[in-house]
Amino acid sequence: MLELRNVSFQVDAEGAEKEIVRDVSLTVPERKLIVVTGPNGGGKSTLARLIAGIEKPTGGSIFFGGEDITAKNVTERARMGIAYAFQQPVRFKGIRVVDLIRIAAGKAVTAAEACDYLSAVGLCARDYVDREVNASLSGGELKRIEIATVLARHAKLSVFDEPEAGIDLWSFRNLIDVFRNMRVEIADSSILVISHQERILNIADEIVVIKDGRVEKHGTREEIYPSLGADSAEAPACDRLMEKMRGEEDA
Repeated sequence: MLELRNVSFQVDAEGAEKEIVRDVSLTVPERKLIVVTGPNGGGKSTLARLIAGIEKPTGGSIFFGGEDITAKNVTERARMGIAYAFQQPVRFKGIRVVDLIRIAAGKAVTAAEACDYLSAVGLCARDYVDREVNASLSGGELKRIEIATVLARHAKLSVFDEPEAGIDLWSFRNLIDVFRNMRVEIADSSILVISHQERILNIADEIVVIKDGRVEKHGTREEIYPSLGADSAEAPACDRLMEKMRGEEDA
């Protein structure tokens, strides 16, 4: 479905070229949930933006469904079936939540259908469906609404950049079910998630470890996950989150 061939991305930092993504080759097949993890600052989010078309690679090529999309912009890629959820969602003053879901779906969506998408991400639909997407919404609320719009897209490839950021623990658990259901219910689609949270890693079909802009490891969950132990820069955060969750579940 998606193939990156020797993709690189450089920026000009104080007169010197800085390479953020370095010669990355990666394939995301159909009907798979791929989790990209690794230390902060390693290039994970930049890789997601390159896939979505927000950034353009300075080297290499990107193919989607066998077509070279390297030169296509974010709108063209969206029309081809690539959906992207930002790490920090955008606010849209003057647009209601239901309207945003309809725009994402690209077709007529009833208020009841919009409510179903909102309920799937843990929001009380009647309280949100007619809300304006503005500063009155918290970061966590915006994050869940954006995930609801991605669900409405029924995209061929859905890219999530740290979807757990800013949401509460109950919603995080609910998010895991959202990903599981997407993988089963949306035919011939794939999901790529940028995350270092243990529960998301645990439901991955494949895990890609990005470090210093390069693919350090790539394989099945069974192959890669055991190697992400104490030497992983993200392990302490994962361990603290899981300990808190287990304590709540046992209470």
